[in-house]
Parts: sequence; C-alpha cells; structure tokens
Amino acid sequence: MLPIVQLLILANAATQEMKNINLAVVDFDNSKTSRELINAFVNSPFYTIIPVKQSVNSAMDKVHNSQADAILVIEDDFEEKIVKSENVELQLLVNAINGTAASLINGYTSSIVAGYSAKIGIQNVEQFKPAIATKVRHWYNPELNYKLYMVPGILVILVTVVGMFLTALNIVREKELGTIEQINVTPIKRYQFIVGKLIPFWIIALFELAFGLLIARLVFNLTIAGSIPLLFGFASIYLLVALSGGLILSTAADNQQQVMFMSYFFMILFILMSGLFTSTESMPQWAQLFNKINPLYYFMDVNRMVILKGSNFADIKVQFGFISILALLTLTWAVLRYRKTSS
Repeated sequence: MLPIVQLLILANAATQEMKNINLAVVDFDNSKTSRELINAFVNSPFYTIIPVKQSVNSAMDKVHNSQADAILVIEDDFEEKIVKSENVELQLLVNAINGTAASLINGYTSSIVAGYSAKIGIQNVEQFKPAIATKVRHWYNPELNYKLYMVPGILVILVTVVGMFLTALNIVREKELGTIEQINVTPIKRYQFIVGKLIPFWIIALFELAFGLLIARLVFNLTIAGSIPLLFGFASIYLLVALSGGLILSTAADNQQQVMFMSYFFMILFILMSGLFTSTESMPQWAQLFNKINPLYYFMDVNRMVILKGSNFADIKVQFGFISILALLTLTWAVLRYRKTSS
C-alpha cells in the first residue's frame, strides 16, 4: 500500500503549475481603465492581489518578506495613453529565486495583459477583424492537466524503487543470516540462482504497475491511449534491468547498510536525469549521452508516450532496442558477478 499512498501524494504535490501567485499592484493611475486591468487579475484563479500602498518600495518590502511573488506597476498616464491610442508600458517585477516559477509568472501575467489589450482594441475599433485568426489545440493533454503528465513518471519511480530495493536487500540478507552458504554448497548453477531471485520480484513489480495504473484510472481519470500489452511488454524488459541492477549491488555489498547507500546513490542520480521534472532535451550534451545508459530515462519516455500519446511499437522501437541491450548486459553481469564462495 505504501507505493500507492506515495502515488496519491506525489501526483497532487509534485507540480510545476503556479496556482497561487501573490501579486502586489502599485496603481499610480487609479483610473477606471487601470481598475479594469486589475480586475482581470482578480478574476483569474491563479492570482491573489496583495494590498499595498501606492509605493514601489512598499511593494518591494512585500517581496522581501515573501508576502508577494511579483509586483505590477501601472503608470499615472495609463488611461490617458490608451484613450490617445499610444503605446502603454507596464512594469512587472518578479521574485526570480526560482527561475521556473518566475518564467511561469511572467507568462501568466503577459497572457492576462495581452487578453485585456485585445479587449480594449475590440472596444475601440468596432469593425475590428483580425487578418489572421489563430486557434490553439493542445494534443494528448487538452486540459493541460499536470497530474496526467506526472502520474506515469511517478509510477516508473515507484515500480523501480520497490523492485530494485527488494532485490538489492535479498542476497545481502542471506549473507547476514548465513543461509547463502547453504545455497552455495548445493549444485544449483549461478544463472539458476539469479533467475530464482529475480522472478518473484519481477512479478511483484508488474503487479504493482498494474495496480498503480488502476488507481490512476480511478483517482486521476488517467486512461491509457496506447496498447496495454505493449506497455507491459516494455515494462517487463525494463524490470529485468532494474532488478538485475539490484542484484549486482547486493553481490558487491557485505551488509544492508552498504547496499542501501549504493542503491540511494544510483537511484537519485538516475531519477534526476530521467526527465521526471525537467526536459531531457534541454540538458547539456554530456547529460544526454549519460542518459543512453539510464534505464529510467527510457521507461519514463515510453510510459508517457504509450499512456498519453497512444504510441505504437514503431514509435518506441529505438527505446525498445536500447532497453533490451541494457537488460542483456545487466543480467549477464549479475550472473557473472555472483560467486559461490564464502568471500
């Protein structure tokens, strides 16, 4: 149940949407037109207007005290210039400690100002007919629901963490209890031992993925646009990589503390590089090369492509090829790494 609880919490909490922007407005014009512009922000569900005196310094104090995220300054000739059809300038000051949040605030604010500008233009020009009409359609996620984007990624993380940690702890636990010595004296071959350790957790991880998709459907209304067998086929190969990685770590560690430290090191590295929160295309060249050996990167990409875009095998054949090679290499490494000796 713990992974499901994590899915429900993270899908609602891990978001880059700006849902509550505290905006301090310094209105030097204090005219009907400037108040209409302010009302456009008041009516937006993303903004909360912070009361402030008609002073930029007073508004800056609100930003310093973290009571405001941005300041909109309206000059005293705002309405006059609009009546005269002259260019009007607004000043937007944004707390840019978080660059991503600052960009979103700038985008949201510019959109509202542009909408108000268009409204003013239509009112002033009765026969206003734009020469070019544009219509925007958002494919695959038409409502721009960030949860639908995050849930497939979070599922990848949860399946990987549970599967990898369970396998990583398994052999180390046998070492600490001394039962590994009893297994070593049996005629069982190395590949049989590794496969026997891998299959139970492979089944558990696939079941966890299926259960997570069911919860995502019931709670977040996330429908799988693509082929479910294709998704589970890729997940089956991916889990061979993740579980084999856990087995490799367990053969290298002497106790559970060591294997947990090693697992956390690789997991955090792979998760942050996988594109869960940031676009991998915007990463530097060396990071994109590193992702060639990052299995989470492939599953993160394929999971979103199949679930949200409905991609077929031809669309993900490259990822299929890379993950198959990684599965072969890590599984072979896990078998060769295991030694039937007391050392």
